[in-house]
Amino acid sequence: MPTRLRKQRKMRGTRTVGYGQIGQHRKHPGGRGKAGRHKHKWSWVTTYEPDYFGSRGFRPPSPNKERSWLNVGDLEGLQAKLLRMKEGEMQDGLPVLNLAKMGVGKLLGAGKVEKPFVVVVSKFTDQAKAKVEAAGGKVKEA
Repeated sequence: MPTRLRKQRKMRGTRTVGYGQIGQHRKHPGGRGKAGRHKHKWSWVTTYEPDYFGSRGFRPPSPNKERSWLNVGDLEGLQAKLLRMKEGEMQDGLPVLNLAKMGVGKLLGAGKVEKPFVVVVSKFTDQAKAKVEAAGGKVKEA
């Protein structure tokens, strides 16, 4: 844009240069917030926040973004969800939760189990197995 067409040139001699009442455009010199950190605020960044730009370390790519474990306390909610979806199975009069088919790799022992289940999973902790069996259920390896 040519200099002669700029607002600054057109507004020469006016009191507020088109910004309304006095003082509306006087605050925040250099931009608001984090504006100008690659330009006129660069020396501030290098002094006070030297690690602001760039990344640190290495995080290996994960082949499976979903979590591959489940706590014992989540079994009852999972069973209720399967019943609502009408996908529940029964074995020996107990509901079957095939965690291996659902993509769960390991059953952990956090939480409480009130109802008995037959749980099919590839890995499980001793505590998880003890809690399921104490409630009257079984844990089978997939």
